[in-house]
Order: sequence, then C-alpha cells, then structure tokens
Amino acid sequence: MLEPVTYAQLLFPDFSLIVIGWLLCRFTALDRSVWDKVESLVYYFLFPVLLFHSIVRSPLDFGAMSHLITAGVGLGLCGIALAYALPFLPWIGTHIDRRDHAASAQVAFRFNSFICLALAERLAGAPGLLMIAVLIGVGVPMLNIAAVWPMARHAQTGFLRQLVRNPLIVATAIGLIANLLGFSLPWWADPTLTRIGSAALALGLLAAGAGMQFATLGRGKVLAMSVLTIRHLLLPLTAWGLALALKLDPAQATVLMAFSAVPTASSAYVLAARMGYNGPFVAGLVTLSTVLGVLSLPFALALPR
Repeated sequence: MLEPVTYAQLLFPDFSLIVIGWLLCRFTALDRSVWDKVESLVYYFLFPVLLFHSIVRSPLDFGAMSHLITAGVGLGLCGIALAYALPFLPWIGTHIDRRDHAASAQVAFRFNSFICLALAERLAGAPGLLMIAVLIGVGVPMLNIAAVWPMARHAQTGFLRQLVRNPLIVATAIGLIANLLGFSLPWWADPTLTRIGSAALALGLLAAGAGMQFATLGRGKVLAMSVLTIRHLLLPLTAWGLALALKLDPAQATVLMAFSAVPTASSAYVLAARMGYNGPFVAGLVTLSTVLGVLSLPFALALPR
C-alpha cells in the first residue's frame, strides 16, 4: 500500500492544473468569459468523446463490474440520505436555512467528473478509466435527480428533460450499447480520440480551478461544515466499508475510494442559480470542496484495504 505522501505526490499534477486555472482566471486576460466557453467545450464535446472512447475500447464484463456498480449505487444512496437528513438532525437542523439546504444538499453527494477521470487514469490506467466511466454512468442520473429534487418546486423546466439531455449520460449510454453490441473503433480513429481525451482531462482540470470562488463562504457555516463533512469524510469512510464488504479487487477499490473523495461537481452552483437559488453561496461550497479534495483524496486512498 502506498503511503499518504506518495498519494499526495501522485495527485499533485492534477491539483496543480486546478491552481493554474484559478491563477489564469484571476490574474490574466483569460477571465471568466473565456473559461465559460472552455467549460462548454469540455462538457458538451471533449468529455463525452472521452467517456465513449473509454467504454468502447475495452470489452465490458458486467459480471466482474457488478460489485463495483453495487458499491457505487450504495455510496450514492448513502450520500443522498445523509444530505437530506441534515434539517432533521438535533441542533444542526435549527441552524440550517431550509432554502439554502435545498440548493446545497447536492454538494454532499455529487462529484467532479473532470477530476474523477483524470485520477482514474493516473491511478489505474486504461482499466481505471473504464471503471470510472461505469461509475459515472451509474452515478450521474441518480445524483442529478437527487440534486434537482429539493429545488424542483422552483424550477422553470422539468428535471427529467434536463437529465436526458445531459451529454455525459448520453455518451455513456451510447458507449455501453456499442460495447454490448460488439462495436469496435477503426484503428485510424484511436489516435485522434486519445488526443481528445488528453485535452479533455487537462482543460477540465483548468476549468475546475477557474470556477473557484472564495468570497461567499462567510454565511451558513453550519450548513457548509455539514455538507462538506459528508462529502470529504463520511463518504470516503462509507466507500471503505463497501469495498471491504463487497471484497473489491485492488484496482476497483482504488477507483471507488478516489470516486468517494473527489471534490463536488463544479456545475452545482450553475444548477442552483438556474433554479432560482443562491448560486454564489453554492459556488463558495464548490470552491472549498475543491480545496478539501487535496486532503480527502490522500486520506481515502491510504485507508487499508
């Protein structure tokens, strides 16, 4: 088992890109207007291509993946239950604004796909990318529904339509169908798709850094501490228990632990703002979650398995 320091060194290239993205956005002409377009490029084109390529290029054995899928679903359901329960807990519930909770609950259980994909390849190579693609395919629909549900009464559009138009869900579904049908990519397409995947990971991490905001962290401290404790402490411990209980092999356990401890989704604040909630407050939580990921990932990956 690698030591925590070794894991920190392994994660440094990815988090250094996040810091570079923040510095570029704050102190150069590459301001927020530029990174909005970069995020759109990554979200609507580069990442879907990466997910599709990752799934199609390797035969998918659902029997071998069944325990990992079970663990991913169990982890997501635990995160949702913990986040939803916060307003009903003694003392904590009395210090939480219900409207802010509706917008912020998603921070506790959603995950940053950009960082997931980068880490999975770094930790477990091409098999790791396939595993994380499956976890993303399972997690994105379930967790997006859970994120939208508390805010649904204020939504201007139906959340089901938002889900079926999600490019990550669409790319994963098409990739799974193609894999099951035995489709294989022509040899000449592989180098191009590999380069697109590399661009997706680098630009995704830079965009995650560019989206960080620190100015709105002063309010709702109990709520902030609660959702971030779930995201960066309780979920890694839950994943650890699931990995042991389901006897995941070392590669699957490593990917699951990384999946459990990554920062929350950078799009959480966009969803909150679009549905009429306090987007800047959620953006502050996303920022702090990104910073806490530097600590929670080495912690999660160093737990004995």
